[in-house]
Amino acid sequence: MIGRLLLVDALGMRFRELKLRKNPDCPVCGTHPTVTKLIDYKQFCGIGPEPKEEPVDGTPIKNGIPQMTPVELKQHLDNKDNLFVLDVREPFEYEIANIGATLIPLGELPNRAGELDKDREIVVHCKSGGRSQKAAEFLAKNGFKKVWNLAGGITGWANDVDPSVQKY
Repeated sequence: MIGRLLLVDALGMRFRELKLRKNPDCPVCGTHPTVTKLIDYKQFCGIGPEPKEEPVDGTPIKNGIPQMTPVELKQHLDNKDNLFVLDVREPFEYEIANIGATLIPLGELPNRAGELDKDREIVVHCKSGGRSQKAAEFLAKNGFKKVWNLAGGITGWANDVDPSVQKY
């Protein structure tokens, strides 16, 4: 296809071929190119380096949300600390494996956030930590002050705390 462009109309199953000529004044491939290397995209767009989030008391933070390990959550639960554990997975996932947390799927959270106590410490978990991170960020933006993400999710719980919890 050197020097040619193939246009495909998949709906009508038609093909059209165009012949292309090289532009001798092209700043990239012409006889006297002026663009010889890629630009620094982030610098060009005015994007600075992302600020590093420093751990508070050794607690890792991701996008402003403190991260709790499954072992730390187990210690809090064993100490009967006043934590509310929120599971944001789907109901079919909850049936496969759960640790007794309250289930509010991530997609329903915006409509059901009123069911949660803004003054209570909330630990959010999912399968591996991604959806719960989004949920924790949503809650933090909506006035919840004590929100944690369970790093590693229920998979981390099964690996580090209770191997009898089913992995999927």
